[in-house]
Amino acid sequence: MNFILITGPPAVGKMTVGEHLAERLDYKLFHNHYSIELALSMFPYGTEDFEAVNQGIRDLVFKTAAQSKSLKGLIFTLVWAFDLEEDWEYVRKIKAHFEPHDWDFYFVELYAPMDVRLERNKTPRRLAAKASKRDVESSDRGVREMEEEFEMNTDGSGIGEANYLWIDNSDLSATAVAERVIREFGLGD
Repeated sequence: MNFILITGPPAVGKMTVGEHLAERLDYKLFHNHYSIELALSMFPYGTEDFEAVNQGIRDLVFKTAAQSKSLKGLIFTLVWAFDLEEDWEYVRKIKAHFEPHDWDFYFVELYAPMDVRLERNKTPRRLAAKASKRDVESSDRGVREMEEEFEMNTDGSGIGEANYLWIDNSDLSATAVAERVIREFGLGD
């Protein structure tokens, strides 16, 4: 079974690429906003209660999926701040759920410049899936602030993982990105 982690800054296209991969490979997509939106429906972002719900949902999904015999694969999306040790630790924690059950890990890092991401931040697909992004002005501000505060992309030279792929998807469709991931990692048919 395969676990694909799609990472990159906000509005780079993680969810959309994940949807195309899930459809093509018959994997399940668990994009990060599934848990975020549920937690936000009850608690303010960043509060202890929010974090407990958000992380509790993720841990339950990861634990259950890792032990499942019915899944072919799982795709998870994550904004990974590469300059924060706690984010590296979080990824190690995710892997710890799956590795004892012989899952293979694949890492896809997406890059697109700010102007492209701000356009994508307004797409109907994104706004339909992520209620917290529907105040586009506030969401745009958040995208810019995160860009200033965190290193959400590497230089593409790798993250110390064997199955790693860096893609500039500025001018690529989500389908093209998904097909490249499948081809480069030898997944699928």
